[in-house]
Amino acid sequence: MSGSSKILLGLILGGMMSVDMGGPFNKAAYVFGTASIAAGNYDIMAAVMIGGMVPPCAIALATLLFKDKFTKEERQSGPVNFIMGLAFITEGAIPYAASDPLHVLPACIIGAGISGALSEVFQCTLMAPNGGIFVFPVVGNAMMYLVALVIGTIVSTALLGLLKKKAA
Repeated sequence: MSGSSKILLGLILGGMMSVDMGGPFNKAAYVFGTASIAAGNYDIMAAVMIGGMVPPCAIALATLLFKDKFTKEERQSGPVNFIMGLAFITEGAIPYAASDPLHVLPACIIGAGISGALSEVFQCTLMAPNGGIFVFPVVGNAMMYLVALVIGTIVSTALLGLLKKKAA
């Protein structure tokens, strides 16, 4: 597989990591990524992991930038998602998605998909099946991987700001 096919695969896998944030779609993408490591295709795991990092990072940033869109409790627990996201623990975003799925899920899926696609564009690789920023020493093209993470996070954050309604 090469070129646009890899970019499309990165987009799909990144988005899948955000669809249900730890559920069957997320796990299917993750298993595909880990199987790809065994087959020597390290770029696929890079797209998978970055797709799982975006939702919690974006939610954390959105709770800081768009305070009127989140309840007091959500704002208080929001920054914890930076740690979870950077550690590749997508599940920190679940309470936010559960409370407003029609607005949170599309925002997160789009940003995660963009990050996965950019990971492929930048030819990033990852030989570790888990670990978030803690495995950046084994990320191929780590600087551009970080750029892809930041771009996806910003896209999702901006969409959260646009899509979410003001909190009650």
